[in-house]
Amino acid sequence: MRYFLLLAMLYISPSWAFNVDICYNYDCAVHAKVNLTAKQMRNVGTLFRKVRTPQQEREAIAQAMAVLEKYAALQTPTGNDKGGNVNDDGVDGRMDCIDHAHNTTAYLQLLRQFGWLAFHDIRGSVERAPLILNAHWGAEIMEYGTGSKFVVDTWFRDNGAPAVIYPLDDWLHGASPDE
Repeated sequence: MRYFLLLAMLYISPSWAFNVDICYNYDCAVHAKVNLTAKQMRNVGTLFRKVRTPQQEREAIAQAMAVLEKYAALQTPTGNDKGGNVNDDGVDGRMDCIDHAHNTTAYLQLLRQFGWLAFHDIRGSVERAPLILNAHWGAEIMEYGTGSKFVVDTWFRDNGAPAVIYPLDDWLHGASPDE
């Protein structure tokens, strides 16, 4: 029943009805409200239609992060963001891992609001700090059935690319797509 109510809401809501607070320019120096249309949210929802397992849901989450980042880039300069911190230094719209963790958590909360997260709970931002100068942040999720924890990390790749998702322990020990 809840799913049908949310689906109905997507079709009768005004085009500006869905808002999310994002930030950019390192350390969340600039905040912006991104207005998402009902059509955009329906497009995101299609990623979750065939989800039947926690693994499939994580794959849908990774893709949803890419789509939501692209939508945000239509209203903010975040489309200028490049993976990591080096390739976009000084560019308006650049994001460090703190910005990415904030935005990813906000996008995950939006997915939960629509009832699209059936297998995972949102735990919030998580930090790994192997060295004082090498701290890194991501967004933590937990699988309901097993209690297994994962990190959704959008920082490694350019804006609009799918997120990487690692088991929390692997991520805490430095996992990255460059390995």
